[in-house]
Amino acid sequence: MTSSDAAVPTARRFLQVDVFGSGPFRGNPLAVVVDADGLTDEQMQRIASWTNLSETTFLLSPTRPEADYRVRIFTPSSELDFAGHPTLGSAFAWLRSQADGASARTLVQECPAGLVEVRAGGDGLAFAAPPLVRSGPLEADHVDAAARALGIEPDQVLDHAWVDNGAGWCVLELASAQDVLALEPDLAAIPGRKIGALGVVGSTDDGSQPAYEVRGFVAPDPTAGTAGYEDPVTGSLNAGIAQWMIERGRLSPPWTARQGTRVGRDGLVLIDSAVDAEGQEALWIGGTVRIGITGEVLV
Repeated sequence: MTSSDAAVPTARRFLQVDVFGSGPFRGNPLAVVVDADGLTDEQMQRIASWTNLSETTFLLSPTRPEADYRVRIFTPSSELDFAGHPTLGSAFAWLRSQADGASARTLVQECPAGLVEVRAGGDGLAFAAPPLVRSGPLEADHVDAAARALGIEPDQVLDHAWVDNGAGWCVLELASAQDVLALEPDLAAIPGRKIGALGVVGSTDDGSQPAYEVRGFVAPDPTAGTAGYEDPVTGSLNAGIAQWMIERGRLSPPWTARQGTRVGRDGLVLIDSAVDAEGQEALWIGGTVRIGITGEVLV
């Protein structure tokens, strides 16, 4: 038994929220420990391993004066610098914890990737897409390995790129949404750790349907003893894809992307543009956040 195990536990506010869902329990779940000041790295990682969700976040006092709060984002085996659905879910949880109960405002999140602006209002929240830390076409051998891992031939890939904003994503574009939905990946064969796939749905002139279908896959991590999985709805991947689509002149905001179909979810990610706090045009990645569970966690 460690000294932290022997200590009298403290009740800390806890939420489990559903992010990007078109309806209740149709998006990507996130666990949030609201009162996380004083927790050690070991405790945070242990809690994230125990919740066994793709991410668990911990809300802390900010260290930078511009920020409203600080967040740390953990998978069951490691910490992330940035992730999309944890950003929206954490912002929602922080707003709900405030004494004034304000639900419509602009706030600033501090995380290892830097400061991220988040806007809340109406039925959802949106974050300003962070800059890509790695972009440009994939290396030829990476394309080949990624295609094989997805169960397709390399010549079925229309285009490809790194769309890494701190979460490690790359993406392959296929001919259609149907091709994306038909993928039967070998997760153990994925080069690197993460890969996304997108395929256009069809005409989106009237905005009545999503512009494209997205799937995101995470490889197993033998060093951490974690299995691979398909991510239900992924804010960081969709943010990177949106930047890539605009860079190539493929789409202009606003539009909607769909994700989660093959894993029984119905995620909708809203892409729009607006002026940020510095007066610069920013890309905003948004969606709904709904409460699934409220309570306390004893740590």
